Amino acid sequence: MIYGIALIILGILAVPSLLLSRKPEAKEYLDKITPYQGWIGLIFCFWGLWGIFRAVLSMGLLGKAPIIWITWVATSAVTAVLGFLLGYGMIQELLLSKNEEATKKGAELKAKLAPMQGKFGLAAIIIGVISILVRIF
Repeated sequence: MIYGIALIILGILAVPSLLLSRKPEAKEYLDKITPYQGWIGLIFCFWGLWGIFRAVLSMGLLGKAPIIWITWVATSAVTAVLGFLLGYGMIQELLLSKNEEATKKGAELKAKLAPMQGKFGLAAIIIGVISILVRIF
C-alpha cells in the first residue's frame, strides 16, 4: 500500500499541470517541494529498482497471486522510471559524473524517456490507485 501512495505522489510531482488545473492553490506547495525534487527522484529511483529486484526474487508469488505480483512489478518499474526522470540532475551529479561513458548513456536514456514524462505521471497515478485497491481487496 505504501508503494501505491508513494507512486500517486510521484505521479503528481511528474505532472504538476494536472494538479494545478484542478487545484490552483497547490502551486505554493509544489513550489516548496521543487528544490527537493532531485533528492526525491533519486530516492524513488532506487526504491523502484529495489522493488523490481525484490519482485524478481519473489517469482513464486506469480503462481499464487499473479495480480499482486504484476501490480508490484508495474508499480516498481514506473517508480524507477519517474524517479530517474525527476532525479536525473542528482543522479548525474552524484553517480554518473565520474564516468564519461555513464554520463553519455544516462543523457541518452533521459532524452528517450523525457517526452513521455506526462504519460508516466498519469500511469503512476492510475497504477498507484490500482496498487492500493489490490492490497485492500
